[in-house]
Amino acid sequence: MRIVIAGPAADSGQKVHNLRVAVGEADPQSEVFAFVDTDARSPKLWLRSLIAPLKDNRVGATTGYRWFVPVRAGFASHLRSVWNAAIASALGADERKNFCWGGSTAIRRVTFEQLKVKDRWQGTVSDDFAMTRVLHEAGLPIKFVPQCLTPSFEDCSLRELFEFTNRQLKITRAYAAHLWKAVLIGSALFVMTLVGGIAVIVWRAAIGLSFATPLFLLLLIVALGAMKSHLRLRAISLVIPDRELRSLGTTLAHATLWPLGSLLYLCNALAAAFSRRIDWRGITYELKSATETVIIRRELRNRER
Repeated sequence: MRIVIAGPAADSGQKVHNLRVAVGEADPQSEVFAFVDTDARSPKLWLRSLIAPLKDNRVGATTGYRWFVPVRAGFASHLRSVWNAAIASALGADERKNFCWGGSTAIRRVTFEQLKVKDRWQGTVSDDFAMTRVLHEAGLPIKFVPQCLTPSFEDCSLRELFEFTNRQLKITRAYAAHLWKAVLIGSALFVMTLVGGIAVIVWRAAIGLSFATPLFLLLLIVALGAMKSHLRLRAISLVIPDRELRSLGTTLAHATLWPLGSLLYLCNALAAAFSRRIDWRGITYELKSATETVIIRRELRNRER
């Protein structure tokens, strides 16, 4: 193992710049490139599980995904975990619809070079969206490996929650506008249904009419959503053996906060509709397009040793 200093990025995201430099410095005998984020706590046998499916030449890449595990169980931290869980459940057996998550992805070197992924990364801020697009264009499937779901043990404030979720949707709009539109429409329909249902119940109660039917339908929607969230959490706890995932607080958070997660998605999608500027690790970017990134400013930070 050796450390390579990439230096500051000029025309792409800093992470993408780091990766482009790193793959260029890799051992010529390397057969597979595996990527992992610094905040991901990879489980035992993570690497073996991630690269095993690549023995099949028909597989383009493999991927896991992140699962936020709150440390101090704050409201914002739990809501971020619930928000993120909805994305995790989008991965599955349909390899044509899967996407790469840069924090836990592997690809054969020959595939990486044939598809010119390094060149396609230039000018981008999202390594995973760019790689996903290249693989989809080539008709190569992306295999999701459940054993490579990686926990991130982190807390966040409300400000950090909005910063993270807004950034994710702004990146999504820049690189996969169809997904952004689906989030915008889906979350808007759900919020209108929920708010409209509450309004109908309150209105009918106020004028003395029966509200049993709309109340029943609204409670049914909430119950089904809570059940889905609970089952998803149970499934994840089989892969990530952390007792926090089985705690009462985490269970209640996933069963009750998912409507707020949908509302947050709507806020994020609307924010992405009016701005393409993001802040990430002390750098402000303007996402001009899927292939053009402009660095607006850098925040100078004192290095700690």
